[in-house]
Amino acid sequence: MNIQIFGKSKCFETKKAERYFKERGIRYQFVDIVKYGMSMGEYKSIKAAVGGVQPLIDSHSKAYEENYIAYLAYESDIEAKLLENPSLFCTPIVRNGKQATVGYCPDIWVQWK
Repeated sequence: MNIQIFGKSKCFETKKAERYFKERGIRYQFVDIVKYGMSMGEYKSIKAAVGGVQPLIDSHSKAYEENYIAYLAYESDIEAKLLENPSLFCTPIVRNGKQATVGYCPDIWVQWK
């Protein structure tokens, strides 16, 4: 397994995901999404794996309201804002090759072995 966890350093769900993999002795790479963002290639791969851009957006964040995401009509505009403001991502985003999950999903991670 080649696990990447995209998360926020102060996110409780991200910490739970890290603990899940640590307890099972599974190596992972943590990427602070707010600090480093996400490349376009990573974004496209994750978007395809989770079924679109909507599951990736944290609609409860301050950044969601500040950037008026709810009022954007085109997906390309939403994607531009999302990549410009990584704090809009719902975390953790856990990626294993072409597979990915958003949020704490141990039931799915167990199947990745």
